[in-house]
Amino acid sequence: MCKILLSINPEYSSQILQGTKKYEFRRQIAKRQVDEIVIYSTFPEMKVVGSVKVNAVIQNTPEKLWEETKDFAGISKENFFSYFAGKNNAFAYKLGDVIEFDPPQRLVDYDVKVAPQSFIYLNC
Repeated sequence: MCKILLSINPEYSSQILQGTKKYEFRRQIAKRQVDEIVIYSTFPEMKVVGSVKVNAVIQNTPEKLWEETKDFAGISKENFFSYFAGKNNAFAYKLGDVIEFDPPQRLVDYDVKVAPQSFIYLNC
């Protein structure tokens, strides 16, 4: 089982915890197969707020990925295409069961000193 710690904007991390955002989009994904994402909610929250199972990884053109995921993307079409501007490939982690941490945890609880720009491996 491989876990990664992913930095996610609070707007999107809250949607994941609520179950309304079922895909987490990335320009690049981890090279190893990821089974679970530990969610670090970035500024101003700056806490580890939960974890989510990864059911699949989807790779496609931005246009086709949008068509496949738009109903549960949790992001506007404009922001989606802005994020993937100039990219031929787009990736999404298809999210599954969510666990919200109460209370939220700190990065140091995971032996992490600084929030990752993208992600870091935790258990792989």
